[in-house]
Amino acid sequence: MTIPFTKYQATGNDFILIDNRDGKIVLSKEEIIRLCDRKFGVGADGLIFIEASTHAPFNVNYFNSDGSQSLCGNGSRAAVHFAARLHLLQDHTVFNAYDGLHEAALLQNDVVRLRMNDTAPAIMKGGEIFLNTGSPHIVRFVQDIDHYPVFEEGKQIRYSEAHQPNGSNVNFVALLPDNTIFVRTYERGVENETLSCGTGVTAAALAASAKGYTSPIHIKTLGGSLSVAFKIGQAGAFTDIYLIGPAKKVFEGTLEL
Repeated sequence: MTIPFTKYQATGNDFILIDNRDGKIVLSKEEIIRLCDRKFGVGADGLIFIEASTHAPFNVNYFNSDGSQSLCGNGSRAAVHFAARLHLLQDHTVFNAYDGLHEAALLQNDVVRLRMNDTAPAIMKGGEIFLNTGSPHIVRFVQDIDHYPVFEEGKQIRYSEAHQPNGSNVNFVALLPDNTIFVRTYERGVENETLSCGTGVTAAALAASAKGYTSPIHIKTLGGSLSVAFKIGQAGAFTDIYLIGPAKKVFEGTLEL
């Protein structure tokens, strides 16, 4: 089988995008893992199908590189940009994803503004903060983030008994001047540090509000810069959350299965 695909990156988080609106492409978990492998496949943090939907103009079906599923903020932004190339939207759209409907807008310079779903108040767990922004995230504020052992510490927390059975993504956050934070993330499903994580930087920004940071919060990652805007509602719940950053096409090709 020959499958056309497009490779995207969104602040260094990279994805394989496939137009599957006709529903003819069905990939096994093993095939997704192979395609995302950086030595034996295309290489990506995840794979995304754009599919037909009865609830919205299109459905974003996201798979992590290990074949598991969740909401992916950066992947959703890449999917919106790709959907615009498929003429499924002009400036604004609504789409269905792992955690329900999302609004999105395509701005100038390949910037995509994605509305995230409302998020419950943060939960403190032994000095760390837990938030679910469509995917579960632990936030830990740290010093000297440039040299922090993200992989080692992230893996230990991700697989710790406290976060079983499904584990959690782990974000290490440094507080910077000018309402800015630096975020490094160990991603569940990728099982490594990624250059950026959309749901992760969203969780980190919401957690930083407890440190006096105010919306919109600017975020630096190893893969580039984003921003997160939000409101704080009753009892500390977060509403009107927007993840804003660039998404860019890298190349096109065909897959042979």
